[in-house]
Amino acid sequence: MKKILVTGGTTFVSRYIAEYYVSCGCEVYALNRGSKKQSEGVKLIKADRHSIGEALRNISFDVVIDTAYNSDDVNLLLDALNDYGEYILISSSAVYPEYSTPPFKEDTELGINKYWGKYGTDKIKAEAALIKRNPNAYVLRPPYLYGPMNNLYREAFVFDCALSGRRFFLPGDGKMMLQFFHIHDLCRFIDILLKNKPSQHIFNVGNKDTVPVREWVRICYGIAGKNPEFVNVYDDTEQRKYFCFYNYEYSLDVSKQYESMKDVKPLCEGLKESFDWYRDNGDQINKKPLLDYIDKNLNF
Repeated sequence: MKKILVTGGTTFVSRYIAEYYVSCGCEVYALNRGSKKQSEGVKLIKADRHSIGEALRNISFDVVIDTAYNSDDVNLLLDALNDYGEYILISSSAVYPEYSTPPFKEDTELGINKYWGKYGTDKIKAEAALIKRNPNAYVLRPPYLYGPMNNLYREAFVFDCALSGRRFFLPGDGKMMLQFFHIHDLCRFIDILLKNKPSQHIFNVGNKDTVPVREWVRICYGIAGKNPEFVNVYDDTEQRKYFCFYNYEYSLDVSKQYESMKDVKPLCEGLKESFDWYRDNGDQINKKPLLDYIDKNLNF
C-alpha cells in the first residue's frame, strides 16, 4: 500500500487525485490549511505550505503529487519533506509561448504566454526549481483539464446555458480548436509513471484529438438534453467576457503519452460525467459573470 502526499486535496485536480488514490487502497495525506471540507478517507496534514514547519518531518512518503504554482511552493515543500520516493509535479501547457508553432513538443522552448501571463511563467519556475533539486522528478503538462469536481466555469457554463434554454453566443465561426484531458486519465497516466518509471521525465498529456468550439458546445447541450441555437460573435477582444476560454488556439504533441497509454476517455463520456457531478454540486462552481455580460450586451 503506497503512502501518498497530495498538496491541496480540496479543489478539482488535487481533490480528484487524492480521492482516486484512496479508492485504489493507498494511504493518502493532503497538505492544506484545513479551511475547506476534506475528502473522506484522506488524512489531513494541517499546515500552510508556505509555513510547513515540522509537519512533515516524521512521515515518509512513497509518492508526492504536487500542484505547485511557483518555485517557492516547490522549494519550501522540498525543504520540509523528510523522506520521499517519486515526485510528480502537475504543471501546465501555459509554459509554452503562444507564438510557438503547435503542436508543442516537450522540448519546445518555454516562455511567457500573453494569455496566461504570470501563471505560465510561475509554472516554468516551479518546473525549473524541481528539476534542479530532483532531476528524477516527473513533470506533467496538461491542456484544459475537465471532469467531475471541476470547479472552473467551463463546461458548467455551457450546461447552465443549455439548462436555461439560452441561445449560445459562439466566438466567431466556432472553428477554434480546443484540447482537453479528463482528470481520470491524468491519474491513469500517473499510475503508469509510477509503475514503469520511464527515463523521460517531462510529458505533455492530453487527448490527441482536438475539438472545435462549436462541436464541444453541441456535445454539452446534447448531454443536457438540448439542441443549441448559435449566435456568432466576431468581437475577439471581448471573448472572455461572454465565453469560457481565451481566443487562443493551440495543441500539444502527446505522442509520448500515447506510447504507454494508448486510450483516453471519449469526450462525450467524460462530459457526461462532468454533467452528472455538476447537477449535484453546482454550488461548488466558481461562476464568472458571463451570463450577466451576455444579458446586458449581447442578448437582444
